[in-house]
Amino acid sequence: MFDIKYSRQAVKYLKSLDKKLVLRILHRIERLREEPIQHDSKTVEGYGEKLFRVRVGDYRILYEVDYKNNLIGMGV
Repeated sequence: MFDIKYSRQAVKYLKSLDKKLVLRILHRIERLREEPIQHDSKTVEGYGEKLFRVRVGDYRILYEVDYKNNLIGMGV
C-alpha cells in the first residue's frame, strides 16, 4: 500500500470545495493507495510517465507515483 503526500496547494484547494465533493475526491484517492495506476489513469503530456491524472466528475486529480519510496504525491 502506498502512502499519500499532499501539497499545500492541494490541501488549500480541497478546503475550498463543497464537503460532498471532497468526500468523493478523497474516496478516489484512497482507491489510488491500493492501485496507483488504474484503468482510467492517463499520463499528463509533457511529463513523460511521471505524472498521472484521474477524473472525479468535472475535476482532475494530478498525482505522481514514487515506487522506490511507496509514495503518491498529490497536487504536484
